[in-house]
Amino acid sequence: MTHQSIVRLEDATKVYQQGKVEVRAVDGLSLSIGKGDFAALCGPSGSGKTTVLNLIGGLDVPTNGRVLLENQDLATLTRSQVSAIRRDRLGFVFQAYNLIPVLTAYENAEFVLKLQGVSEQECRDRVMGILREVGLEDLENRRPDEMSGGQQQRVAIARAIVTRPAIVLADEPTANVDSTTADALLNLMQRLNQDYGGTFLFSTHDHRVMDRARRLIRLRDGKIETDEVRH
Repeated sequence: MTHQSIVRLEDATKVYQQGKVEVRAVDGLSLSIGKGDFAALCGPSGSGKTTVLNLIGGLDVPTNGRVLLENQDLATLTRSQVSAIRRDRLGFVFQAYNLIPVLTAYENAEFVLKLQGVSEQECRDRVMGILREVGLEDLENRRPDEMSGGQQQRVAIARAIVTRPAIVLADEPTANVDSTTADALLNLMQRLNQDYGGTFLFSTHDHRVMDRARRLIRLRDGKIETDEVRH
């Protein structure tokens, strides 16, 4: 792990209004994620894990403070510039997979590359290469409803990493799969982290993810409780 920062939150606060109640989902939080990190955000429900990922991913805007991705303050960018960063520099792995149901595994994995304007041949090479990596080269023509939960999550991981993003944000990626599949998915993401230097930030309740994380960031009430680097 190097100390070159990919993401920085600087005194970031996110306040939601729930009726007349003000909820501080993230409360004056400062955090730096370095290149090559394999880090997990953990903590009880409501501690702010998903909100932190949404702020980093540009899906949410801080009420106060700053979020910088590769030294760019997301709040200073236009909506289309933030969309371009999400497309080109971020990979998302969602708990509910978020695959496009009418597209095959291949087409789902290829989708963002098409948006980026990557040539047909390079798309083919990269998508088939990544489907091999995730063990799905024989299922390229299956749609999501023809695949198991674990297979769908592998497609979601393939889609997230095929663009070679600066950072992959994974929200509870093992929540909907059995333990054997969870271990296989974690093996895969660890290998991608080690072999290609990919940066991963998870939000998780899963001890299997926490045990493998080389950095464990515990949140409580929107603040960092502990930040432990393990080798």
